[in-house]
Amino acid sequence: MRDLDPRWQTLGASLVNYSLKVRPGEKVMIMMLEPETVALAEAVYAEVVKAGGYAQIQYMSETLKHRILSYGSDEQIGWLPAIEAYGMEWADCYLGLRGACNLDECWDIPAEKVALYQKAMGKISTLRWQKTRWALVRVPNEHFAQQAHVSYDKMMDLFFSACTLDWEAYKRENQRIADILDAGQQLRILGRRTDLSFNFGGNKWTVMDNTQNIPDGETYVTPKWESVEGCIFFEFPATLGGRIMNDVYLEFEKGHVRKAEASTNADFLNMIITNNENADRVGEAAFGTNPYIDICTTDVLVDEKIGGTMHIALGRPYDGSYNSPIHWDLIKDTRSEAEVFLDGKKIFENGAFLI
Repeated sequence: MRDLDPRWQTLGASLVNYSLKVRPGEKVMIMMLEPETVALAEAVYAEVVKAGGYAQIQYMSETLKHRILSYGSDEQIGWLPAIEAYGMEWADCYLGLRGACNLDECWDIPAEKVALYQKAMGKISTLRWQKTRWALVRVPNEHFAQQAHVSYDKMMDLFFSACTLDWEAYKRENQRIADILDAGQQLRILGRRTDLSFNFGGNKWTVMDNTQNIPDGETYVTPKWESVEGCIFFEFPATLGGRIMNDVYLEFEKGHVRKAEASTNADFLNMIITNNENADRVGEAAFGTNPYIDICTTDVLVDEKIGGTMHIALGRPYDGSYNSPIHWDLIKDTRSEAEVFLDGKKIFENGAFLI
């Protein structure tokens, strides 16, 4: 049955006109992942047409990924999808509607096959960054609500509220904080099994206001990667390529990961770090600042926005200072047992800014 919830139309208009700012004559690639994204895909398609643009829709699913990983050769699994790669050259704008999926869909696939596939998809991701104005939306479904241990209605209310808050007011307040951070040089994070520091002086903190990773709500910086020192523990599950890694713990020395541990899928964690160029570097550090996202969903795109949390990303930085096929966010729950210092002065404690 067609989903007639008018909130899809409202969100579709916001994505086309606010997030991507589609102009007449521009080409827009819409990637549907999972069938549950059809309501939003239809809304976005209509808004692109109204804006005078040209829309093209592609489809992919975790079940199709399982087929290639089950039956494909290494050459097929590591193949760069030619049409998808061309789409990044063709499109002015790219919108990924990433529907939720069963995170255990590929439970029976060897870690090395998943890592090989993920490396190829990382190259597609790099082309998206380089060639298009882009945005990604995590679209919930019943599966997603179950994964977060809440009702479907609760999840959809959270999703639409988190996507449609007053972004102008949000940006003003968080830009005030970013300006204070910009005046500093070094950040130090203390918490459970955590004492991590890095320099960022000269690199600006950026406020994200629903223009790329949606639902949005974070303020990030690109650290001077070689300055990262110490250790960090992630209370939230880390997910990549359909694998869940719990209790991830990393140690850094001179900017490189020297030790990586996890209570689940530790082999996959180390394979990703060692088999992908520059995946042992920190390309991003950020505060999650969306007030409507307050639960762990076990989905990186959403969980990194939880108000009061922090995250770092291994791999590719947004500023393009070095290349990596991955950009992988790992989220730390800094809402308790946590302090953050800017040049030695405490600016954040237990999920709240003190500035």
